[in-house]
Amino acid sequence: MRSRLTVPVGTLLKVGPTLGLIVALLGSACVSSRRATEGRRGFEQSGIASWYGPGFHGKTTANGETYDMEAMTAAHKQLPFGSIVEVHNRDNGRKTRVRINDRGPFVRGRIIDLSKAAARDIGMLGPGTARVRIRVTGRSVRNPKRSRASERRTTTARYTVQAGAFRNRERAEARLAAVRVYYPSARIESSGGLHRVILRGLSEHAARQAAIKLGRHGIDSVLRKPHASPTRSTQNR
Repeated sequence: MRSRLTVPVGTLLKVGPTLGLIVALLGSACVSSRRATEGRRGFEQSGIASWYGPGFHGKTTANGETYDMEAMTAAHKQLPFGSIVEVHNRDNGRKTRVRINDRGPFVRGRIIDLSKAAARDIGMLGPGTARVRIRVTGRSVRNPKRSRASERRTTTARYTVQAGAFRNRERAEARLAAVRVYYPSARIESSGGLHRVILRGLSEHAARQAAIKLGRHGIDSVLRKPHASPTRSTQNR
């Protein structure tokens, strides 16, 4: 008969935040490994595609470019920026190719967010979504040269998601561990007696979708526009 290991509840509570951080670090390593695997030529994935356009046209994408809804680009959660992806609409057989330059969609079952032009190319504008199969066919060497003024505009156009602000450091670390399951780049920033759990450097599109995804998992968050002052969360404890 197998013996059962019993651990006092008090001990579990004490190691909770530390254990959470260990899990988060392991999760981060897995995400990095998965991203490298998915970026290889020939990687395939099936699911639902959606598209985004007017509301984000002219905004900054996650890789620092200006989003052009008439360019052949797309957002993906994991594929490396610059990946060239063939998108096959399984509903009508039409195909197109896009370059990954943004992050998303963070909606269950959806695997890629196409630009308006790409959605039009595979007959998806009207329906809004379509069943697709995507395949990585290569990488783009495109590296647009931007002036220093353009670089400054890109930097200041970054959005931030605040996933909690706490007076208690251990509570902040516990929240950080929960957020890092989905966003390994999250971190704690402390000032004014508060420890804030922050996601930085997101495009408006990626920031809004991150806030939606965290909300679905019971994590309240606040979207902060560029230059906005820090928001004091109602969770300050």
